[in-house]
Amino acid sequence: MLICSALLVSGCAQISYYAQATHGQSSLLAAARPIDDLLLDPEVDGKLKQRLARVKEMRQFAVQDLGLPDNASYKNYADLQRPYALWNVVATPELSMQPLQWCFPVAGCVSYRGYYSKDDAQDFAASLRADGYDVQVIGVPTYSTLGWFKDPVLSTFIRFPDGEVARLIFHELAHQVVYVKDDSQFNESFATTVEEVGVERWLATHSDEKTRLLYADLARRKKQFVALLLKYRQKLVENYADDVSDAEKRTRKKEIFAALQNEYQTLKVSWDGYAGYDRWFAEPLSNAHLASIATYHDFVPGFRALLREQKDFADFYRAVIALAALNKQERDQELTKLAAPASAITHAGR
Repeated sequence: MLICSALLVSGCAQISYYAQATHGQSSLLAAARPIDDLLLDPEVDGKLKQRLARVKEMRQFAVQDLGLPDNASYKNYADLQRPYALWNVVATPELSMQPLQWCFPVAGCVSYRGYYSKDDAQDFAASLRADGYDVQVIGVPTYSTLGWFKDPVLSTFIRFPDGEVARLIFHELAHQVVYVKDDSQFNESFATTVEEVGVERWLATHSDEKTRLLYADLARRKKQFVALLLKYRQKLVENYADDVSDAEKRTRKKEIFAALQNEYQTLKVSWDGYAGYDRWFAEPLSNAHLASIATYHDFVPGFRALLREQKDFADFYRAVIALAALNKQERDQELTKLAAPASAITHAGR
């Protein structure tokens, strides 16, 4: 009863969810050991030591060159003995691209619900599907606690290529600089901008030609894949907004997803069979697969333009904090306005 009273804001039905979240976060932190200790431990695998030493360099670069927080995050390492840190559940109505929102005391309202157990995520997804929602369950290699805890480097991403490891660390640290409750589009586009520019600078000064070419290939494929998803997301948005029957919308929906599958297979041929995005298609395609893709990319042009206007990252962060103080409509308008000149130049050059 005391627990229920404490959680009246979110309801007693949330108790089991918060319990698994608390246990999952606690277990993750309990598994963490200082990287400096691991580097001195003769029992630790040599290849892992090399990766951890590389992370130390990335962490120092994040502070010195990107102005990111110099705190205890990413100075410990945890072997989770599972493929992902957690599994996110994303859901939308059958004929809408607007994702469901779940609200939490610290993070505010977000368009996903995370589980530390894949089975728990699948169970929740099944309940949503039974209610008629489109659902995706996607594994997540890491996440940020926004500075509330000492976020560790995880086994779920430590063996990724250098550029990918740096990208994840820079992205999650950026969330500790600026985070606006209830505005995932602002938060994720800002962190994506920091990660992209950060990795560009990291690779330019801390890697060899082979590593830079490898990351360039990864970045090129990612850009093409995101463009593909945004293209078909827009087709779905237009379909659901059209003045036709729901039956017609359902028919078109199937056709759009079939076309997406076909175009993805064609794209893979140009990648010489690279299959890194196949897991994204592990479940039947649905609105939920495309609902959040714009969240991470829509405002990146605006943030990049804002960064170009500033003397350094410290000034950039101050400008972003000023934007964060505006209401959502004003933030969106400012970022759209900032992106407009770059967009005009791009179109003029075509």
